[in-house]
Amino acid sequence: MHSFSEPYTRHGDDISLDAVRADIRALHAHHATAGIPLSGRVLHVCHYLPLTATLNPRAGVLSPPPTPPTVPVDAPPRPSSIWTIAPRYGHAAMISGIQSLAATHEQLIIGWTGDILSPTPSEHISADAVDAKDRAELDEALRAYQPKESDPDDDRKITYVPVWLDDKVGHGHYDGYCKQIVNLLEALWPLFHYLLWQDVATEYASADAHYPYYESANAAFARKIAEVYQPGDLIWVHDYHLLLVPRLVREAIPDVVLGLFVHTPFPSSEIFRCLPRRKEILDGMLGANLICFQTYSYSRHFTSTCVRVCGYETNARGIDVEGHVTAIMHCPVGVDAERVGRDIKRPGIQPKLEALRTLYEGKKIIVGRDKLDVVKGVLQKLRAFEKLLQDYPEWIGNVVMIQVTSPAMTDSPKLERAVSELVAHINGDHQSLKKDEFYALLSVADLAVITPLRDGMNTTSMEFVIAQNRGDEDVSVGVRDGEGEGGGKNSPLVLSEFMGISKHMEDALLVNPWNLGLIAHADADSLAPACAQDVAAAINRGLLMSPEEKARRQAKLYKVVTTHTSHSWGALLVKMLLGQVDGKGQARMTPYIPRERLVGEYERAGRGVGKRLFLLDYDGTLAPIVKTPSMAVPSASTLEALERLSADPKNIVYIISGRDGAFLEQHLGHLRDVGFSGGGYADADVCIDSAEHGGFVRERGSVEWVNFTENLDMSWMGEVAEVFRYYTERTAGSHIEFKKSSITWHYRGSDPEWGLFQCRHCQDLLENNLANKRPIEVLVGKKNLEVRPIAVNKGEIVKRILYKNPDAEFIFCAGDDKTDEDMFRSLLLFPNGTTEVTMPAPMSVTLVEGGPAPPVNLAIRPEAVFTTAVGHSSKRTLAGWHVTAPQEVVDHLLDLVGGPQEGFKSSL
Repeated sequence: MHSFSEPYTRHGDDISLDAVRADIRALHAHHATAGIPLSGRVLHVCHYLPLTATLNPRAGVLSPPPTPPTVPVDAPPRPSSIWTIAPRYGHAAMISGIQSLAATHEQLIIGWTGDILSPTPSEHISADAVDAKDRAELDEALRAYQPKESDPDDDRKITYVPVWLDDKVGHGHYDGYCKQIVNLLEALWPLFHYLLWQDVATEYASADAHYPYYESANAAFARKIAEVYQPGDLIWVHDYHLLLVPRLVREAIPDVVLGLFVHTPFPSSEIFRCLPRRKEILDGMLGANLICFQTYSYSRHFTSTCVRVCGYETNARGIDVEGHVTAIMHCPVGVDAERVGRDIKRPGIQPKLEALRTLYEGKKIIVGRDKLDVVKGVLQKLRAFEKLLQDYPEWIGNVVMIQVTSPAMTDSPKLERAVSELVAHINGDHQSLKKDEFYALLSVADLAVITPLRDGMNTTSMEFVIAQNRGDEDVSVGVRDGEGEGGGKNSPLVLSEFMGISKHMEDALLVNPWNLGLIAHADADSLAPACAQDVAAAINRGLLMSPEEKARRQAKLYKVVTTHTSHSWGALLVKMLLGQVDGKGQARMTPYIPRERLVGEYERAGRGVGKRLFLLDYDGTLAPIVKTPSMAVPSASTLEALERLSADPKNIVYIISGRDGAFLEQHLGHLRDVGFSGGGYADADVCIDSAEHGGFVRERGSVEWVNFTENLDMSWMGEVAEVFRYYTERTAGSHIEFKKSSITWHYRGSDPEWGLFQCRHCQDLLENNLANKRPIEVLVGKKNLEVRPIAVNKGEIVKRILYKNPDAEFIFCAGDDKTDEDMFRSLLLFPNGTTEVTMPAPMSVTLVEGGPAPPVNLAIRPEAVFTTAVGHSSKRTLAGWHVTAPQEVVDHLLDLVGGPQEGFKSSL
């Protein structure tokens, strides 16, 4: 977030496929040595299976023939299967990358069946009409399916796992929430491609009709994943159709290792925040261990969106959501360069190539290929071509543009009509081609123009580069101007800067597709190679480019396209996900606190002579977090639990909170047998957002608060305040909070990214210039930076209580946020399996009592320490156990005293 430079790949990724696979083997070996089980399977979860399924009618019962058949073959044979399986075309690069992993891993592809086809053309069969027997037979047919180009002897075949969706759910999910163009504010694909403004002022603008289908479909995928999952599997979820799946799978399988790859562009936060279900989508995505995008800029947009829309925190490891950290990376998809290279040289292409040369002899050929979607910029491209002929009339009659289109992802009759009218006006060619014809066209072209208004990955540009490197063995037709040896033309490429792969293809002529040709007859040679220019000028420049410059650009583009292939992409996905397995990017799964064991240890300690310690945070632990802190009052059940526990003389109960003493006295002060540690009494005109966490203590049975900071040197506060004032002046919306023993800089009201940037710089300044000279520590909190004495924190208070009660035989400590980790850390008493511990006097004792104190031997056993974090099991914590909500803490406390008493009345 500190840098706006945009690397195409990370260091170490620009290596051969063999080297990436060697890294994968090394990671597998490392995890095996560390005792981390891996199954060797990769589960790829895609919206569609890469196959279509046709349900054939079952053979009926035949009528008896009039005479017995003379040979058995007279009877019609029964088909071996009622299903016909065929390849589904589209997403060739992704499927190629997935299939290439079969060389190193067992592969499962999980996807929707799509519409079940009927033998009757243009008809399909409702999913509800396919019974369980037919579905089981489809599973068998998929297991037996063998793609054309796979090795029949390969025993590491891909397994296809169908997901069945009700027709209404399937189409409401895909055609509705994913794709629909009518309601742009509800659909994902238009929003991700910046189409928000086209239809804002419609009656549908606030509709949310299709989201339930999206939710249902994602839930069906998650259930299927849980059904086939085996421990040690790696899971990759693909694209925007399944953004809720990561979180749903993590809820079902908490320790899953799961990545999400987003193939589309990801918009800026200002665009994404317009989505009504924005938080649900983001939270669903953040259930992954790793989210990967096509480009660095898309990953930066996503990170910024999480910070600005949801207020989540980021660090060097990724995005932190309640302790679960999701790593963010980028890895562009390529094409299967080897297959394209083979296809380019198929025998059927050469005659078509020569026919094109003959047909357009003496003319320059410009080629383009796009879906007829509004984001593909076909209309703008044709207008740019028209502008070329206006600004550079010498090309009239000497250049031809062949624009190939395929059906749009969404219906756009208005666009089709506009394109048709413009094509007729400038007399360009507009047609669909077969594969051989298309590759022949790419090979013979003098220039390719690929200028979408917004796109993630575009295979045509990469196929063009490979085709331009084609070496024809038969060059009897002669070498045209600009062709290299062996027939390679090295023709240049005009590419939109709004494509995800534009950083990939920096040696193309990058253009702004909206700038059709504002500067007529611009000096093309004065433009830097990577500088975006108007489209008409770029076309002219490409057509006039010297053979030397063509060869130089082509060599660089060809190296990139043949290095970053779909196969290397697939291998890098596995490598990156294996890098998350060791726990660096994921929190340890904290088990739920066992009620029976908790009660058993409590009762065992009660039979002895020792004490039982309860060390409890308040906000988020005994009371839920609320928007207005003053409203976080204790519930009746909380008061009952505290009062009944503290009434037992064996129980020592402390509330260790960041709350100021006035709040604690007001709501809990009547509990004379409960001790308190809080932030003292802050000035009334100061915002209480953070606390001094242990600066003041009220012992059980007392009404006086003891200030731990009276004997401390607090002269450092002036220096820290000066630093904080410097950053406050330069960070709009920030403010400083002064307390008796700490000083905090808050930036919650500032721009989240700028505030975080300033916070990190301020933290670096304090740690390197003050903290190493003074007895202070610098703490990063939620939208704040706090400086306090080393001796003033919750951990020191816990040490003090434990030191004063060495005979304690039971400890229950609960908290919910980062400051409570100090408590959990102080209770890590038994390193390396030890069972006995001697505790030195903590600073919180020596500072108050004004002198040295002897160490004490503790009576506590490891089994009787229950450190408990409030939150999800994936929350990063030092606690040994977890509960999910504050009420569960209260319920467990009540369980220890026999459960809630009917009609109990607090002494308040």
